[in-house]
Amino acid sequence: MNTERCTQGGEPGKIKHRLRLAARYSLRIVLTSTLLAACALPGVPYRSVYEDPVNYIRLEQDQTVLPEWPPSAHAHPITMPVEDLTRLLGGISVRVHRIWLQTWLQGEAPLEPAFRPEELALLSRQLAAALVEVQVDERVIFYLSQPQTSVKRIITSGGFYRHGTELHFTLGNWQVQYGIPTYGMIYDRRYPLRAIAAKGFDVLFDPSDAVVAQHHSFLDIVLANATDELVIDLTKIVSSPVASRVER
Repeated sequence: MNTERCTQGGEPGKIKHRLRLAARYSLRIVLTSTLLAACALPGVPYRSVYEDPVNYIRLEQDQTVLPEWPPSAHAHPITMPVEDLTRLLGGISVRVHRIWLQTWLQGEAPLEPAFRPEELALLSRQLAAALVEVQVDERVIFYLSQPQTSVKRIITSGGFYRHGTELHFTLGNWQVQYGIPTYGMIYDRRYPLRAIAAKGFDVLFDPSDAVVAQHHSFLDIVLANATDELVIDLTKIVSSPVASRVER
């Protein structure tokens, strides 16, 4: 009789204990989710122009363009033939960055094309269509990937916009191997302009006289962040009919 009373009297205590544990567990889940959400970067609004299973072209809103300051607006849209885009993109090359001591001992690293032939063909066609649609507060974004395994791929990504007669081209990643995480956000596709690894490369353009010189801080130069963006004078490289449209 006493044992039965103890058993019956103990059940409510066990239930309360389980409820407290469940409440604590739920609270931890809520707090963890909140922290993860706080750490995640907000998405950037975009319009899709082209997308296949491994590549895409998008028009992404540029937060630096302010409606109340008209001079910040980009000179969009623009009509540029595929041939001109092929010549422009084909003139962009990449060189592995070396510090002065490496350069003194080994010389400059060899130049490599920024885009493989199949990438160049795809970009030239799709970017021609994107430039016709891009608005004054948008920039064109590209993402190219080469799947290696089910969890690894090599990516090249970046973007550009036109301001006046100058094309501002940024290479966010170049031939970088990205390991797809099992859990969490996949950053390479979500933020193509953000480097997923240290930028150990310089971006150059031929002809070099079309490159507009830029001023950078000493820290940018030391970290090799000063040479991942090109500013190209379009009037010096595009055909005459297009040049007149660029100058409008």
